[in-house]
Amino acid sequence: MAKKSGGGGCLVVVLVVGLLAFGYYKWQHGSSSAPPGGADTGGGTGRYVALGDSYTSAPRTGRQAGTPAGCERSDDNYPHLVSAKLKPAEFADVSCSGAATGDLTAAQKTSNGTNPPQLNAVTAKTTLVTLGIGGNDVGFMSLASSCATSQRAASPCKDRLTAGGHDQLAERIDATAPKLGAVLERIHSKAPDAKVVVVGYPAVLPDGDGCWPTLPFGAGDIAYFRDSLGKLNKMLEDTADAHRAGYADTATPGKGHDACAASGERWVEGVLPASPAAPLHPNARGEQGMADAVLAVLKLP
Repeated sequence: MAKKSGGGGCLVVVLVVGLLAFGYYKWQHGSSSAPPGGADTGGGTGRYVALGDSYTSAPRTGRQAGTPAGCERSDDNYPHLVSAKLKPAEFADVSCSGAATGDLTAAQKTSNGTNPPQLNAVTAKTTLVTLGIGGNDVGFMSLASSCATSQRAASPCKDRLTAGGHDQLAERIDATAPKLGAVLERIHSKAPDAKVVVVGYPAVLPDGDGCWPTLPFGAGDIAYFRDSLGKLNKMLEDTADAHRAGYADTATPGKGHDACAASGERWVEGVLPASPAAPLHPNARGEQGMADAVLAVLKLP
């Protein structure tokens, strides 16, 4: 009996270690997951609606698509690429640069026109929704200009945002989770038959200390923002899972294609883009990589 009990104990230990290792892997690397249930979309059937911010709208990567012009929505962003592959009966891309979760349910004023509440595009006929949102709630882009430094090892933003023992970005990420959850529930309510996919953010910053001065952020801030973006993606993944949505991990396939990569390999441009794109945003190559991640979640080649 003692031997039998010992074997069971070893099995428990192995299972626990395995689960911990899996959790560590997911934290470090992320993972995609398919959306549960829902109607099929494509081949001339269904309605696909794309919601999101500038990482979805893809400013300056292609020709302007739709209105208002201030949303800077390009015709080669990942929603358009996914739609071209799926060929749904109806397609609506209402993503908009600068959007936060609040702009999904309220009109968003841009520098050139007003975008209606994005969720207005989600109807009972909708069979697929992709959602890329959260970065502006946390304030990543608005912080970039204040973080530039002439000192390679400096970390002005980390020092300021973690002063007093409070990590402001971590707190903002936590505060965004219930907002995202409420949006996902609203989508399910408006479109009960829709598959919903939350789309994560690609790898913007490299491992290591970065590429100062090409990317003019000190090593401490590079590490801080890289870790914060990882926390944001983890929150997006967890919230999607908790609210019956799939998750498209774009950070893992984007690893090595960050803003410090060679211009021919880069998915995300630097402060001075070498390819058509907004600074610190995906270029056309990055939008294709994001589209591939969404298609993989939908089990399409």
